[in-house]
Amino acid sequence: MKAKDIDKKFDDGEDVLEYFDTDNPQRPNLEAKRVNIDFPAWVVNELDKEASTIGISRQALIKTWIVERIRHH
Repeated sequence: MKAKDIDKKFDDGEDVLEYFDTDNPQRPNLEAKRVNIDFPAWVVNELDKEASTIGISRQALIKTWIVERIRHH
Protein backbone atom coordinates (compact mmCIF):
# COMPACT_ATOMS: atom_id res chain seq x y z
CA MET A 1 0.00 0.00 0.00
CA LYS A 2 1.27 3.46 -0.83
CA ALA A 3 1.89 6.04 1.88
CA LYS A 4 -0.75 8.37 0.44
CA ASP A 5 -3.34 5.58 0.78
CA ILE A 6 -2.40 5.02 4.43
CA ASP A 7 -2.54 8.79 5.00
CA LYS A 8 -6.05 8.90 3.54
CA LYS A 9 -7.22 6.03 5.74
CA PHE A 10 -5.71 7.73 8.80
CA ASP A 11 -7.28 11.08 7.91
CA ASP A 12 -10.62 9.30 7.53
CA GLY A 13 -10.29 7.99 11.08
CA GLU A 14 -9.48 4.39 10.16
CA ASP A 15 -7.08 2.26 12.21
CA VAL A 16 -3.85 1.95 10.20
CA LEU A 17 -1.69 0.07 12.71
CA GLU A 18 -2.08 -3.18 10.78
CA TYR A 19 0.12 -1.65 8.07
CA PHE A 20 3.05 -1.14 10.43
CA ASP A 21 5.48 -3.52 12.10
CA THR A 22 4.86 -2.58 15.72
CA ASP A 23 6.99 -5.48 17.01
CA ASN A 24 10.16 -4.06 15.46
CA PRO A 25 9.74 -0.31 14.93
CA GLN A 26 12.63 1.45 13.20
CA ARG A 27 13.35 5.00 12.18
CA PRO A 28 15.47 4.97 9.01
CA ASN A 29 18.78 6.83 9.23
CA LEU A 30 18.27 7.52 12.94
CA GLU A 31 19.84 4.39 14.36
CA ALA A 32 22.78 5.17 16.63
CA LYS A 33 26.32 4.48 15.52
CA ARG A 34 29.19 4.74 17.95
CA VAL A 35 32.11 6.97 16.99
CA ASN A 36 35.24 7.42 19.07
CA ILE A 37 37.16 10.67 18.80
CA ASP A 38 40.34 11.58 20.64
CA PHE A 39 40.65 15.23 21.72
CA PRO A 40 43.48 16.98 23.51
CA ALA A 41 42.76 17.46 27.22
CA TRP A 42 42.32 21.22 26.83
CA VAL A 43 39.52 20.64 24.27
CA VAL A 44 37.72 18.25 26.62
CA ASN A 45 38.06 20.80 29.45
CA GLU A 46 36.57 23.55 27.27
CA LEU A 47 33.76 21.26 26.12
CA ASP A 48 32.98 20.41 29.75
CA LYS A 49 32.91 24.10 30.71
CA GLU A 50 30.55 24.98 27.86
CA ALA A 51 28.31 21.97 28.53
CA SER A 52 28.12 22.88 32.21
CA THR A 53 27.29 26.49 31.38
CA ILE A 54 24.26 25.50 29.34
CA GLY A 55 23.33 22.51 31.51
CA ILE A 56 23.80 19.61 29.13
CA SER A 57 26.24 16.70 28.89
CA ARG A 58 29.47 16.85 26.92
CA GLN A 59 28.06 14.29 24.49
CA ALA A 60 24.89 16.32 23.93
CA LEU A 61 26.96 19.44 23.30
CA ILE A 62 29.17 17.71 20.74
CA LYS A 63 26.15 16.19 18.97
CA THR A 64 24.36 19.54 18.90
CA TRP A 65 27.36 21.40 17.51
CA ILE A 66 28.03 18.79 14.83
CA VAL A 67 24.40 18.70 13.70
CA GLU A 68 24.29 22.52 13.60
CA ARG A 69 27.44 22.57 11.47
CA ILE A 70 26.13 19.93 9.07
CA ARG A 71 22.80 21.73 8.65
CA HIS A 72 24.60 25.04 8.11
CA HIS A 73 26.25 23.62 5.03
